[in-house]
Amino acid sequence: MIPLFMEILFWISLSLIVYSYAGYPLIAWLLSRRQNQDDLNQSVEEKIPQDANSLPSVTVVIAAYREESVILERLNNLAKIDYPSDKFEVLIGCDGNLDLTGELVSTYDDDRIRLIQFEERRGKASVLNDCVPEAKGEIIVFSDANTKMDPQCIKQLVKHFQNEDTGCVCGQLILEDAVAGNNVDGLYWKYENFLKHCETKLGAVLGVNGALYALRKTLYQAIPPEIINDDFLIGMRVHLAGHRIIYDDSAFAVEETAPSVQAEFQRRTRIGTGAFQGLKHLKGLLHPKYGYIAFAFWSHKVLRWFCPVFMLVALLTNIYLFNHEFYQSTLLLQELFYLSALIGIHFVPRGRHSKIFRIPGMFVQMNYALAIGLFRYLFIRQNGTWERTEREQSTTLPIDELNSAETNLAPRDSETSHTALTQTTKS
Repeated sequence: MIPLFMEILFWISLSLIVYSYAGYPLIAWLLSRRQNQDDLNQSVEEKIPQDANSLPSVTVVIAAYREESVILERLNNLAKIDYPSDKFEVLIGCDGNLDLTGELVSTYDDDRIRLIQFEERRGKASVLNDCVPEAKGEIIVFSDANTKMDPQCIKQLVKHFQNEDTGCVCGQLILEDAVAGNNVDGLYWKYENFLKHCETKLGAVLGVNGALYALRKTLYQAIPPEIINDDFLIGMRVHLAGHRIIYDDSAFAVEETAPSVQAEFQRRTRIGTGAFQGLKHLKGLLHPKYGYIAFAFWSHKVLRWFCPVFMLVALLTNIYLFNHEFYQSTLLLQELFYLSALIGIHFVPRGRHSKIFRIPGMFVQMNYALAIGLFRYLFIRQNGTWERTEREQSTTLPIDELNSAETNLAPRDSETSHTALTQTTKS
């Protein structure tokens, strides 16, 4: 007789995996079709104000660490942003004076760009906590040092703030492969963008793209210095404050992918650690009183983060149930899945006909990174400092050519000690 408890564990684990990746997207899509776009998401239909006087003041805040190789290109990109000069400024918070990043920013010939130089390296969260209060803008746009923003993206973001209920707007990040060719991440993140569209209609967008999102300055709360996924915590706190998050893919920016598989895996592991870390601060949003937000948070995030546990339980219980003929078949299917993942990770080059192996490979790698992230969260003390990813020479297409280029989509989708800082303002 098959042990009933092990059977139940097997089917619950398998069902939660399937629900998280397939069942929830289907339900979210069906629910979003029932929503009245005009009532739930009026700001998406609003136009950019034609009168420059009606535009809010904006501050772009960038936390930079050892970015001397890309910072001038980034400043040149920011100088081309189409926004009234008297309502636009850029704050570069330089985390530690370890290279020429600060010097290059301080000598850049643009009065709208200010440097806040932190002599001691403390981490991104501490940099943001000190920079945001210095911002003059009503709207804070957070971005990264290696991001290239479309000249119109600021206007596309701020148009939504005409609706007072809107607290945060997330733009689209387009990732260009630094090597060449399409990759599975592009397919996966198109799937994630689809979910963002559905969740926007439900009023339940979860998190933001750290490379491009806008926030009402009045909603910013200082974040714990050890936080890794600062963008996720900042964005989700908007829900706790009773405001909405909007996803608008007409506001876009570009970045290159990580230059190596190892670098990308390290990034995913760090994000995985930050996910469990952020859950501690956002657990209140799991309460049913938050409606669609709680439903999406449980389904899209929490269950997804614990999928490595479900996968391990499904495998171990299947092995335990091996004596039954039916479970011999399910174990064989699991073995074939993990074998195809192994082939996809180690032996199949990127190409048009490799997805049959690379999709399982991506799925297993992603969940392995989450498993390591969970282990690190439980057993290793975290801090807010980060290691810069060494990047390839930029081969990015000009922003104005992106609409006609075939690109991969990827939303990519952090200590509070007070340290002396030097603020440089160009005159």
